[in-house]
Amino acid sequence: MDTILEKVDKLNPYLNIVALKKAANILKNNNLVAFPTETVYGLGANALEEDAVRKIYIAKGRPSDNPLIVHIADKNDIYNLVDDVPETALILMENFWPGALTIVLKKSPIIPKTTSGGLDTVAIRMPSNKIALALIKECGFPLAAPSANTSTKPSPTLASHVYNDLNGKIDMIIDGGSCDLGLESTVIQVVNDKVIILRPGSITKEMLEKFVKNVSIDKALLDNKSDAVAKAPGMKYKHYAPAGEVFLIDGNINNVTSYIIDALRDDRFNNIKSIVIASDETIKNYASFDAINIGSRNNLDVIAKNMFNALRQCDSLNADKIYIESFLEEGIGFAIMNRLKKAASYKIIRV
Repeated sequence: MDTILEKVDKLNPYLNIVALKKAANILKNNNLVAFPTETVYGLGANALEEDAVRKIYIAKGRPSDNPLIVHIADKNDIYNLVDDVPETALILMENFWPGALTIVLKKSPIIPKTTSGGLDTVAIRMPSNKIALALIKECGFPLAAPSANTSTKPSPTLASHVYNDLNGKIDMIIDGGSCDLGLESTVIQVVNDKVIILRPGSITKEMLEKFVKNVSIDKALLDNKSDAVAKAPGMKYKHYAPAGEVFLIDGNINNVTSYIIDALRDDRFNNIKSIVIASDETIKNYASFDAINIGSRNNLDVIAKNMFNALRQCDSLNADKIYIESFLEEGIGFAIMNRLKKAASYKIIRV
C-alpha cells in the first residue's frame, strides 16, 4: 500500500480539517493512522474493534501479549472503558490529564482482549497534543495507539521516523512536527489507594507523591527478567534499540569518558564503526571521533526529548557499536536510564 503523509498544524489542527477527516475515515474503516502526541508518535486503530487492533501488532511486528494504551479525548470517556475508577485515580486524572500519564485499571467488557494484551486490565490516557485530541473526537471512539515504530526500534519523535519504519505498512501518517516530550508516558496501576509505577516517564514518582500517598515502583523495573507477564507497554521485551550494539557506561564521569575514548580508539584500530552519545559537558572530549550531542546534564528534560532521535541517528550513520554515557537516576533521569538500559539489553559497564 502507499502510505499517505499529511501535515497538520500543531497549534490549530482544524486548519487542516480535510486531513483530519481523511484520517478519521481510515480509522472508521478499521485501518491504521500514525499521529503525533506530546510523548511520541502513536500508531492508532479503533480500540474497540479486534480486527483493527490486530493490524497494529502485524504492522509493528509486536508480540500479541504486549498491551496497548487506549487514548481518549474526554475524561468522562473512561467510565465506559473500565469497571471502576478509584478515588486515587480520579485525583491523578484531575491533576495530570490531559498529559503524559497512563492509568491501568480493571477493564470493562467493551475492551477486547486483543487491546489489553490478554489481561483483565486496560491502560488509558488522555493526551494533551491538540492533533491527537482532535483526531479522537473526529473518530468518535477511543484509539489504541502504541508507539508508531517497528517493534524493538527507538520510539519515533518525528513523522520521518514513522515513515522510515512503517511506510507501506500503514494507511496514513499525520505529520504534526516534533513531539514536545520525546519520552513515552508514565504508566501507573491504581489498586484502591495504591499507585504502582509500571513504566517511568516525564511524570515522576515525586510529582505523583504531591497528590497521593502510597506510590511505589514495580519490582519488574529493577531487573531485566523477560519471563514475567507484561502489565504495561514496554515492560517485557527488548525496546528502543538501534541496529548497532549498545553499551551503557556508568560511573564517575571522568572514568566514563576515559573508558569510552579507549573503546573508540580500539574500535577504530579494528575497523569497527563506533559512535558515542554524549552530553554538552563531555562532547569536546570526543572531538576526534563520531559523537552525537544529546544535551546538557543540567537539563534532563532536553536529554529525554533528544534520546530517541540520537539513537536513530546511530542507524543512519551505520554504527556497529554505540557507547552511551549514563545519567543520574533521579526524577526523569530514572525514565531516561530505563530506556537506555533496554536499548543496551542491560549491557552496563561500570567504571
